[in-house]
Amino acid sequence: MKIRKWLLGILGGCLLTACSAEKQGFEIEALKYCDGQVRRTLAELEEIGSGVIDYSYMPRNIKDSLTYWHCRTATKEEWCSGFWPGILWYDYEFTGDEHIKEEAERFTASLEFLSHTPAFDHDLGFLVFCSYGNGYRLTHDPAYKQVILDAADSLATLFRPAVGTILSWPRNVAMFGGHNTIMDNMINLEMLMWASKNGGRSSLADIAISHADKTMKYQFRDDYTSYHVAVYDTLTGEFLRGVTHQGYADSSMWARGQAWAIYGYTMMYRETKDTRYLDFVQKVADVYLERLPEDYVPYWDFDAPGIPNAPRDASAAAITASALLELSTFVPGEKGAGYKEAAVKMLESLSSEQYQSRESKPSFLLHSTGHWPDGSEIDASIIYADYYYIEALMRLKRLNEG
Repeated sequence: MKIRKWLLGILGGCLLTACSAEKQGFEIEALKYCDGQVRRTLAELEEIGSGVIDYSYMPRNIKDSLTYWHCRTATKEEWCSGFWPGILWYDYEFTGDEHIKEEAERFTASLEFLSHTPAFDHDLGFLVFCSYGNGYRLTHDPAYKQVILDAADSLATLFRPAVGTILSWPRNVAMFGGHNTIMDNMINLEMLMWASKNGGRSSLADIAISHADKTMKYQFRDDYTSYHVAVYDTLTGEFLRGVTHQGYADSSMWARGQAWAIYGYTMMYRETKDTRYLDFVQKVADVYLERLPEDYVPYWDFDAPGIPNAPRDASAAAITASALLELSTFVPGEKGAGYKEAAVKMLESLSSEQYQSRESKPSFLLHSTGHWPDGSEIDASIIYADYYYIEALMRLKRLNEG
């Protein structure tokens, strides 16, 4: 059996416990850095508004050549609007600063309209659970809970029983030639699972499980690499083909898509304790880890042309690091420890001068790739990379604190 390169550091002469002890603590400094960048961003947003922050105006990206946030107004079409409020909630959790909490509340409130707006696409989970979900976790505000429950009901309207999955992009049915389900959608299932356990309809969990099961059956190749998009017959639910939209090719492993899969199936195991998901996600994670470059930050697509000079995707590294930290708590023994060690290596790389924005920009991270085929957000700072970076750091902090 092929030896996993992510285990070599453990088997090559370094006791894992000693290695971990040496590395403990860097996440605290990284979280302090994030707090400083959060405050820079808030000051920038205040300056943009001539002293008054527009709380519906959310940071989205910073191009490689620029030094300030490009912001977009929160709408049902702007899928990234929940990440900045979520970052503020994580920063409040770390600092306990009431000012940061107040800012988190104000930005979060600007997304309330989504709970009573018909679902535009699958991204309601990103929009609502990253913002209101983190807010409710930290405050237990019943108004936040109701927004999440209402948004979950709205997301569920995109489920198509004949297919067994949520329709990800209703606007793109004609373009793909059928019902489309994208790998990103796995993350949005968490809101359905949470709602089903916190006062929502039990059928929301049934929808999430159906979606996860059909995705597991059809949206992966024999080697456990994933298609970005699965296309199904709208009437019969028959699987038609797997294609890409943001990856290099239909046959390639798009880095962020594989990251979404690792995160999504880890979450589904946590929510269901169904060992099928735990067995499966390890295979999905292992093929990702086997093919990583030396610094554990992937190229935007593992099969991209121009490697080793192709753009990296720090967002995929941040998502995967967060997922692996959780996965490590479910897998016993040496393999679980190996998942944590791999996540730490990812976060150490992301926390280096090569990937942190530091003085150059108010974002946390550099070198993410949004949509390479479309020429969009290439080698940029992107808000969701920052969100999963601070989430991963907080998860590591909790693990190290025991």
